Amino acid sequence: MPYDPLQRVPAEHRDATVLVAWLNPPDRLAEAAADLTGVKLVQGLMAGVDTLVAAGFGGSVPVCNGRGLHDQPVAEHAVALLLAAARRVHLMRDAQRERRWPGELGGAQPDRDPGVFTTLDASNVTIWGFGSIAARLAPMLTALGAKVTGVATAPGTRYGYPVLGPDGLDALLPGTDALVMILPASDATSGALDARRLRLLPRHAWVVNVGRGNSVNEPDLVRALMAGELGGAALDVFSEEPLPATSPLWALPNVIISPHAAGGRPLGADAFVRENVRRLLAGEQLLNVVDRAKGY
Repeated sequence: MPYDPLQRVPAEHRDATVLVAWLNPPDRLAEAAADLTGVKLVQGLMAGVDTLVAAGFGGSVPVCNGRGLHDQPVAEHAVALLLAAARRVHLMRDAQRERRWPGELGGAQPDRDPGVFTTLDASNVTIWGFGSIAARLAPMLTALGAKVTGVATAPGTRYGYPVLGPDGLDALLPGTDALVMILPASDATSGALDARRLRLLPRHAWVVNVGRGNSVNEPDLVRALMAGELGGAALDVFSEEPLPATSPLWALPNVIISPHAAGGRPLGADAFVRENVRRLLAGEQLLNVVDRAKGY
């Protein structure tokens, strides 16, 4: 039965054995965890499930996420942010609002400026968090001429791309033109991009975050941007959402802000939910079961 995720689950539906969660605020999820005492599956349509894990559903209740449902939209959004940064679309938009012709951005331009991120062709793109979204994103970047290297919990080759473990990240950052972050929210990823790692990036490098906002230490990022130690940042997620009007990120010219818009369209959700419900009833292994200890 459909329900309004912004409201408490109606009393007549609290005997449900399956809860499909999408866009539910944390307090509504906590209420559902308390109300749905007979639930046997919590199926989230989101890729990140930190709110589901924190809601308090019984430890024997499997929680599954929507990994794979957002791969294409998030990958496309990451490409859009990278191209906007490289082609300086954000600066052109600022000039448009001022009704000013930004001649410095047009006309003859250097083929390649080592001090400015201007193209994906022959650039080094590091994808930190190399899962199913990266599997869609990496070929798009390759088609645009980028050299893609992944970073994940374990080294190896994934989807045909070299992937380093966490120990290899620091050595990779100094040669990175664009760092794309697709990390889940967990204790291990909290503040993962901090002042120390930001200093390892070249001054022209851009940071793109389409994962979770907790993975970036925002005060450290702001300091690096204001000091000219980083080319820029294109951010879709933040430590607090909506991003407060008082955040200094709003006023920085080398920052592109999008309002957690990379996903928002779980493609193929109906078929995915039906399959997991079928598996539940048949006693088969469920898809995308979350390891609550790890948070993903």
